[in-house]
Amino acid sequence: MTVADYALEELNKEKTFGGVGKTKDRDVPRIDMSDFENRKKEIANQLWAAATEIGFFQLVGHGIPQSQIDDAFEMTARFFDLAEEVKAQYPLGKGTNAGWEYKAQVRPSTGTADQKESYQITLPRMENLWPAGEELSGFKAEMLAFERANWALGMKVLSCFALKLGFAPDFFTNAHDPLSPEYQSTLRLIHYLPMVDAKPEDFEGWRAGAHTDFDCLTLLHQKTGQGGLQLCPGKESSELEWTDVEPLDGVITCNIGDMLMRWSDDQLQSTLHRVRMPKAEEYQGSRYSMPFFCQANKDAMIEGPNGKYGPITAHDYLQQRIAANFAK
Repeated sequence: MTVADYALEELNKEKTFGGVGKTKDRDVPRIDMSDFENRKKEIANQLWAAATEIGFFQLVGHGIPQSQIDDAFEMTARFFDLAEEVKAQYPLGKGTNAGWEYKAQVRPSTGTADQKESYQITLPRMENLWPAGEELSGFKAEMLAFERANWALGMKVLSCFALKLGFAPDFFTNAHDPLSPEYQSTLRLIHYLPMVDAKPEDFEGWRAGAHTDFDCLTLLHQKTGQGGLQLCPGKESSELEWTDVEPLDGVITCNIGDMLMRWSDDQLQSTLHRVRMPKAEEYQGSRYSMPFFCQANKDAMIEGPNGKYGPITAHDYLQQRIAANFAK
């Protein structure tokens, strides 16, 4: 795919971020979500400060049991261990964000495919895309429960942003209604390919090229010992300086997406991130991650409180982003 001009300014900006850049240590804000109802105003202030400055933050005390996260990771590994001809029965359909793909995602920042395979779960679009019980028993039940746990947590975070933006308390919950056929939030299972008989040049490039997410909010689960995530806040300077984000049990790493940045009239920052290749002295096996993308329902109208941008439906916005990030 040739890197070309895109209809959305976010993508044209992303084209310029393919270089190595420099590294810089930063403190990623860590926010305790416990006792949420009694502490909501305090939590909302902490989330707002993190999201308007760095665009990334981490959640603890979030209520998703570590045992559930561990079970979801185990099921994820079992899915990707299936034979390729089995996974190929559940292909990612163009523009659907549902199903399995292998090295199909192309970043505007690099113009090359990410070194990974993934499986997208977008509930209204999953007909004939779930592995059969004899192929992977318990997979559907495990992932449906995990999807809903992440949705509930995402709605807590978004309700805090609704409070700060002056929207109704359940504004974003209604815009992400999972009972609607227009629902398009996505749980994504990702397998970054292991380094096998690696040559020096294999350590160059990216497992996932630099990008911003195109949703409202991303909740990312990582496995301890499987690092590589780097973030780069955009407000500090024009020079890219990347910070490694260590994966830790009990910690969910979150970032604002372009959809919410637009919805907030650019008050909330959608932050660049990427997954670098491991270094020669680091773990080089498979890397698994599980992001949940809070993406507003297709019929939700994205329009900020001050009307900085013209209104656009979440469907039209997301389709432009998906089309630009997958090989034709």
